[in-house]
Amino acid sequence: MLVLAGYLVVIGAVFGGYGLMGGHFGVLFQPVELLMIGGSALGAFIAGNNGKTIKATIKELPLLLRTSKHNRQLYMDLMALLYELLAKARKEGMMKLESDVEDPTQSEIFMRYPSIMAHEGITVFLCDYLRLVISGNTDAHEIEALMDHEIETIRHEAAVPGHSLSRVGDALPALGIVAAVMGVVHALGSANLPPSEMGALIAHAMVGTFLGVLLAYGFVSPLASLIEQKVEEGMKIYQCAKVTLLANLNGYAPQLAVEFGRKVLFSTERPSFTELDNHVREVKAR
Repeated sequence: MLVLAGYLVVIGAVFGGYGLMGGHFGVLFQPVELLMIGGSALGAFIAGNNGKTIKATIKELPLLLRTSKHNRQLYMDLMALLYELLAKARKEGMMKLESDVEDPTQSEIFMRYPSIMAHEGITVFLCDYLRLVISGNTDAHEIEALMDHEIETIRHEAAVPGHSLSRVGDALPALGIVAAVMGVVHALGSANLPPSEMGALIAHAMVGTFLGVLLAYGFVSPLASLIEQKVEEGMKIYQCAKVTLLANLNGYAPQLAVEFGRKVLFSTERPSFTELDNHVREVKAR
């Protein structure tokens, strides 16, 4: 909802200020200019991206209106899940986790955390690396390097919609100038008109520049910036899981391993040591 609120502030500030200075709103209503700018921006977006990028961007836009799912409770559930898995492996052996990681939808441990199961990416991430550990490849340095490569791939893929929108935002001011130039050409081609009508045509042409800049910096570029923030936020869940698993591989007890994972979280979502400790105690008491 902050996106819509921000857009309302932009519209209110720009058009409210224009009205306060005595501007005539009828002059700003130029659907043809908007068609030229919006149509050329859409065409450039289609021409400059492959099908996968276009689909990813279309899929991402509605998600920007939703509240982030990466909150403190999600991370608490993640660390509780990791604690249960690692505690089971420490007590019964890593092979006992095989049934859990092969089919997490049938695992009693995973099923206790529906928020984690709903996050398909982190579920697959955990199962893949636990499966590697179970198979006997327990070299922490090799697994860490592999995790880093995968997290970077996930980040790159998630950032694609933001990059594509950023390029559209960068192009919009120039496309606005193109629309304005076309309007000026039309005005100069009607040089036989009276000065009052000629002035109106030039004013209409200048609206193209205004719309291009407004759409770029007031609407499209903020979306690209928001996607970038969401990407960085979304990577924390993978980094938390990575650090916790590596700490366990290096010999730390499950309760200490999840403390390692806690330290990589942003301060706004990071539970305190006491909160995490109490949460882990609740898990142990089940």
